[in-house]
Order: sequence, then C-alpha cells, then structure tokens
Amino acid sequence: MDRPPNERLLLKGKRRIIETLLETAVRSSAFVVIGALVLIFVFVAKEALPLFTSADVHKEVTLWTMVRPQENGEFVWQPVSEKPKYSILPLAVGTLKVTLVALLIAIPLAILAAIFTSEFAPQLLRELIKPVVELLAGIPSVVIGFFALMVVATWLQDAFGFVFRLNAITAGIGLSLAVIPIVYTVAEDALSAVPQAFRDASTALGANQWQTAWRVVLPAAMPGVFAACVLGFGRAFGETMIVLLASGNAAMMSFDPRESFRSFSATIAAELGEVVYGSPHYHVLFFIGAFLFVITFFLNLAGHWYVDRLRARLEGKLKA
Repeated sequence: MDRPPNERLLLKGKRRIIETLLETAVRSSAFVVIGALVLIFVFVAKEALPLFTSADVHKEVTLWTMVRPQENGEFVWQPVSEKPKYSILPLAVGTLKVTLVALLIAIPLAILAAIFTSEFAPQLLRELIKPVVELLAGIPSVVIGFFALMVVATWLQDAFGFVFRLNAITAGIGLSLAVIPIVYTVAEDALSAVPQAFRDASTALGANQWQTAWRVVLPAAMPGVFAACVLGFGRAFGETMIVLLASGNAAMMSFDPRESFRSFSATIAAELGEVVYGSPHYHVLFFIGAFLFVITFFLNLAGHWYVDRLRARLEGKLKA
C-alpha cells in the first residue's frame, strides 16, 4: 500500500538526517585519529628539539657526536657515566639486525601459509587455520618475549652452543611470532580477493593447482602481499617488549646475529622511566622516538607508493 506523499517526504527527511549524522560521525572519527597522531608527533618533536637548539644540551651531546666514533674509534652508547656517550649507531645496527632476522622467518612462513589457506586447504581446514593464526595477534607481546627468554633461548643455546644466550636470533624468532599474524592476514585476504576467473582460465590452459597459485594468483595479489610485508616490517621495527626481554640489552656495535644487542624501542622503554627530566639524555631519548616515528611514516609512504605502482602495472596503466 502506497504511503501518502507527506509521509514519504517525512521518511526521506529522517533518512537524510540519519545519513548526515553517520557521515559526520565517520568524518569526525577520522579527524580525531589524524589529530591525535599529529599531537603525539608534535609532543615528541618538541621534547627532542633542544638537541638542536639548546646550548646547555650541546655541551654534552650533538647530532654529530651521536653518529661519529668516540676517541678510541668505537661507537658506544653509555649515557650514564662521568663522560656520557650517546652513539646511536649500535642501536640502529641492533634494530635492523633483529628486524631482518624476524622478517626472514616470518614473511616466507606467513605468505606460504596464506597461499595454502587460500588455494589448497579444504573449506573446513581453512576455517580452522585462519582463526588459529590470527589468534597469535591477540597474545600480549610480553608473553611472547617471556617465552623467547625462557624457552627459545635455552633451546637455541643447547642446540648451537651460542656464547650469548640472548641474541638477535632468539629475539628475532620471538618477534616473528608477532609479525606472522599481520602478514598472514593481509596476504590471505589479498589472495582470496583474486577473481575465480583467473584460476579457471589458468586451469583451462593446462596449469596445475600449484602453477596457478604461484604464477597467476600470487602475481595478481602482489600489491596486497607487498603491503602485508611493509606492515610486518613496521611491526618488527617498532616492537618493544619482545626485544627488551630477549635481546640481552647490550649496546654493542656488532653485525653478528649471535651476539647480544639493543634496539631503539627497547632503549626508550628501559631508560625513559629513570632519566632526569630535561637532561641531555632525556632529549636524546625523545629524538630516538621522533626518529622511529619518521622512519615508520616514510616506510609506509614508500610502501603505499610502490603498491599503487604495482596495481597500476597489473591493470595495464603503467609500462614495466
């Protein structure tokens, strides 16, 4: 039964009001998130700024002294001593070292698991595997770090005879457990989003299931898979508790993954709670935080740009 014209106009007016309210709420949420990120960065940058502008801070540390070798030719992070030393290169090497170990373990496992779940697993097994892998993301990082500290470190030392029980390999294995769910989830969604027509066409041309998955589905989903790898890198680069517990916290300038190390984020977590407010050490720690923020931002920006290029190339809009 048709409604009277006045009643129809009233219902349309109510729908428009509800749609306007929902649109306003969504936009407001986006602006709140962006504003919060901007305010956090402004606060961190404000506390790091005296490293460049304060004469009192320059008496003890400058940006140049943070990257050049000390008098004995070594790079030393020793902020609490008669003559403080603030070389950040050992922290940079340690961060990159554990990140590389974690990614070398997590990315192949996560992508292969995503391919298996998307292309080979029966429906019942798929519904079991995906929630179980994603459940890893809900485990607190301190629990994973404690597991790496108490279990993984002992296993590795007994198996390989490491001199340093806590090292980049131990921390990297623990860190990979936190990276795998992120890479797996995004990669599996990207693989599942590939149209079924691609698979049917490949099968019709005589390709088997593995050839279809490797040569057709994976290249078609490459933008999403690459985005998953970028997210995994960002997660590993900024992780704190796992690295803090399983690294050994020795700021040594060593590229050997079997030796202890210290990362940027672990340094902030270990020292910021006891540092003297307004001291050069305090401002250096905030500079490290701002540096991590900038690195993560540009990494995500570069990843977004490369994903757009991959997508354009797959769509034929960009020449190889």
